[in-house]
Amino acid sequence: MTGPETKAAIEWLTSVAPDPGACRWEWERNPQGIALLPAGRRWDVLILPGELGYPTLDVLTRLIDRPGPVLADFGESRMGFFVPPGTVSRWIGTGIRGCGQGTWIVVPYPGRATGGVRWLIPPDGSGTLTDAALLELAMHEAAGAAAGDARDARGDRDARDARGDRDARDARGDRDARDARGDRDDRGRPGG
Repeated sequence: MTGPETKAAIEWLTSVAPDPGACRWEWERNPQGIALLPAGRRWDVLILPGELGYPTLDVLTRLIDRPGPVLADFGESRMGFFVPPGTVSRWIGTGIRGCGQGTWIVVPYPGRATGGVRWLIPPDGSGTLTDAALLELAMHEAAGAAAGDARDARGDRDARDARGDRDARDARGDRDARDARGDRDDRGRPGG
């Protein structure tokens, strides 16, 4: 992020703080570079598990040039997508947490790496948010692709199992055919 973009992002983010000046002061002096900001005023945040969040972000970035801000936690086990305010109160889905009116989220200083949470897509300061319907579409596509990958992997395993079963049947068939013919090895045992 460039200087003017960072400044615009800071202004946009701190505009929701009860005391924007105190928020900026905390960001500048807090060694962790984080602040708590209330959700539900200019944005809500939908929190996806990382295994769904990353593929969803991949789909989103193929669909649109620039989605809204996206956070990832340390270890990247969860991702937070900034969506229009009020989204969380209308969201119906399982496995997705929401932060809306009355909740607070940990937000890193834009353009600075922190230890606990980081921007995957930082805010640009213009108020760009990810459309909730588009996010849902991207989630469905990502989940469908993951299910297809799992089905393909299961199919590969099933095909290997079937080949193994066929090979075992073929071996039994060969042995049974030798027994029927009375083939004997040099020790007089069947199968020679």
